[in-house]
Amino acid sequence: MRKPGDGGRAGEGFWSLLDDAARQQLQDAGHVKSFPVRTHLVRQNEVSEHVFVLRRGCVKIYADTGTGYQAVLALRNDGDLLGEQAGLDRQPRSASIAALMEVEALVIPAGRFAALLRSTPTVAFAVQQVLSGRLREADRQRAVTGSTSVEARLAALVLDLAGRYGTAAAGRSVRIDLPLSQDDLAGLVLGSRRTVARALEEWRRLGILTTGRQMLELAPGARAQLRTRAAGAGPPGHSWSQE
Repeated sequence: MRKPGDGGRAGEGFWSLLDDAARQQLQDAGHVKSFPVRTHLVRQNEVSEHVFVLRRGCVKIYADTGTGYQAVLALRNDGDLLGEQAGLDRQPRSASIAALMEVEALVIPAGRFAALLRSTPTVAFAVQQVLSGRLREADRQRAVTGSTSVEARLAALVLDLAGRYGTAAAGRSVRIDLPLSQDDLAGLVLGSRRTVARALEEWRRLGILTTGRQMLELAPGARAQLRTRAAGAGPPGHSWSQE
């Protein structure tokens, strides 16, 4: 996806659904802000009135439960709309948004964003499409969870992360540097940490990948093996509603 203002339509996020005029209106309504890795754009239960459009980077959406468990709800990427629910209904944030890498976002006050929704059909249509897509993806994710194994869903997730964030490493391997713990991976595939840990251990034993501190490195040829394991899982679900 091109950055706001570039005029491109690549990608599948909110930004790609807009025309140049709508993009310019959004840019005029907000300001660009950078967030270092591991910092928060918003925190659960805070009251804040602004929405974000990701220009660059990846964020993790998660919610803390009363038992101390951290439930990872989704990952968001370039072009995605964030925080629109709480930003518009003025309710406390239902989840936290944390930067998994250095993030650059367009920050728009909720009042200005709401005014654009009323006055600019292209923006209203894009928001509608995003929300509809997230609902459909949530339904698909629930169906997949009941019909595929955790290992299959984990393989699909790792392939997706490699495609989006993988970088070339020694010997034609692919390295994924994202601060995602095994608990995070388990949350994203709706599985238990124990099951995810067993799958990763098996893949390490077979030489499919190596792991480090919040790092995965896929061996040459690993993608073909993971595709076999992911068969039937479909694309990983990164579209659950949040804010």
